[in-house]
Amino acid sequence: MISQLSWKIGGQQGEGVESTDRIFSTALNRLGYYLYGYRHFSSRIKGGHTNNKIRISTKPMRAISDDLDILVAFDQETIDLNAYELRTGGVVVADAKFNPTLPEGIDARLFPVPITSIAEDLGTSLMKNMVASGASWALLGLPLEVFNKAVEEEFGRKGPAIVEKNVEAVKRGADFVLELAGGPLEDFRLEEADGKQKLFTIGNENIGLGCVAAGARLMAAYPITPASEIMEYLIKKLPKFGGTVVQTEDEIAAVTMAIGANYAGVRTLTASAGPGLALMMEAIGLAGMTETPLVIVDTQRGGPSTGLPTKQEQSDLNAMVYGTHGEIPKVVIAPASIEDCFYDTIEAFNVAEQYQVPVIIMTDLQLSLGKQSCEALDYDQIKIERGKLVKDAPPLEDNKLFKRYEFTEDGISPRVLPGEKYGLHHVTGVEHDQEGRPSENSVNRLKMMDKRLNKLNNLYIRDGLRIDAPHETPDLLIVGMGSTGGTIDEARLRLEKDGLSTNHITVRQIHPFPTEQLTPYLEKAKQVLVIENNATAQLASQIKMHAGYGEKIRNLLKYDGNPFLPSDVYKACKELN
Repeated sequence: MISQLSWKIGGQQGEGVESTDRIFSTALNRLGYYLYGYRHFSSRIKGGHTNNKIRISTKPMRAISDDLDILVAFDQETIDLNAYELRTGGVVVADAKFNPTLPEGIDARLFPVPITSIAEDLGTSLMKNMVASGASWALLGLPLEVFNKAVEEEFGRKGPAIVEKNVEAVKRGADFVLELAGGPLEDFRLEEADGKQKLFTIGNENIGLGCVAAGARLMAAYPITPASEIMEYLIKKLPKFGGTVVQTEDEIAAVTMAIGANYAGVRTLTASAGPGLALMMEAIGLAGMTETPLVIVDTQRGGPSTGLPTKQEQSDLNAMVYGTHGEIPKVVIAPASIEDCFYDTIEAFNVAEQYQVPVIIMTDLQLSLGKQSCEALDYDQIKIERGKLVKDAPPLEDNKLFKRYEFTEDGISPRVLPGEKYGLHHVTGVEHDQEGRPSENSVNRLKMMDKRLNKLNNLYIRDGLRIDAPHETPDLLIVGMGSTGGTIDEARLRLEKDGLSTNHITVRQIHPFPTEQLTPYLEKAKQVLVIENNATAQLASQIKMHAGYGEKIRNLLKYDGNPFLPSDVYKACKELN
């Protein structure tokens, strides 16, 4: 028996690939397996090759596998594009309709199944996804009753007749392939899982849940891949808590609406991707100048311009840190796991209000949309911290206003909500004095700039560096961000077996950069490899600028639209040593 395997289904976008993957993985989740998925899809509604790859394991993991055990193909293109991933002895379950063939040199077992014909016999070719699922499920020797339960949940709203037909499609697919193969494949039998059902979700949904838990009650946003699922999640959830989602005409309207709502005291967010973030830059400067809390989620994708809207990239770092004109205090945090997406969202709202600054949550497409198992969330960790929000402001002296931008020792001024008695003050995007009145006085300008910029001097978010450093002086320190963490950890297991000592740090606080915390690990490492999905080594540049050690730092960059595989990291590390 084996402890893990990889399964992939592919075909033309719009012909049921995603629903097949969803039901297949839901059934596996019911059995208690850990899952990690990656979806390759085109930037169009229908047509173009798409595939979903699911890694199934009895133990936690956070990376796509290098190879593939089972490929389910709805067309020959799926075989041609993906067969190279198959391990020796792998399996292809293909629709017999297109007379499938394996490319030359591929050592795999091909099972042609009349997937479309079986579905059409049952009344509609739309059920071919269930035929294919039943066939691949049966080869693993897994109980059909568990799969059928997932089918019932998927189609139950359409009535018992539809459920019955889909269950029959699963059975016929299973029966056909078992007769063809002579029974379940013994070399593909999975070890029994722990039976504990995990959360099975995407990062965007955990961000949405984090928004609800943090007390956010308004989202203003414009739909864009790969951020739209946050909006879709909150459209369903926020009304249950007295909140709402507003779809604006563009990202400029979204961010300015969010600023206005936060000024009024409602925790509000907006979410977008690189093109939308570019449109928000002037308004982010307004939030910084007026010291208004603001939370933005940037789900990175391939750029520039429209670029690769459905592919992986981590190339917005510089835009998030430096994009606004002028100089404002700003926080950029990068969740590194699906659990982080929940907790970091809550922290983002707290930091935004405590420091009265824009906070950008930086994710990437793989973390945002890659569906995976998630450990149970600890709701006891939820804390709502609103900072210096003043209630019952003291009476004002004659002709005086509330000192909304008062010079304080920590640089953070008292904040009042509109309508607060004795809280009257000016708000403007031009430079201003302590009461908010416009001011071009040079002394005031210096003091206000220093006040705003210095209030983040001691900011260090929870777990700003995720550190796994078992070695005092490692041969190699590997540094990454976002979704690369699990891939790095998997490569390290192989490296350690080869006798190469490695430490691993995931940078989660991008700005202000955690220089003091990172420097000791850079100093002790013999070499440093920084891994990131962009062409210009943006994270490595931050490290060099803030901490130095440029002579030790090497880059592993990937910007072809695909996430890193463990083998990518392993090979790069071996080449350095």
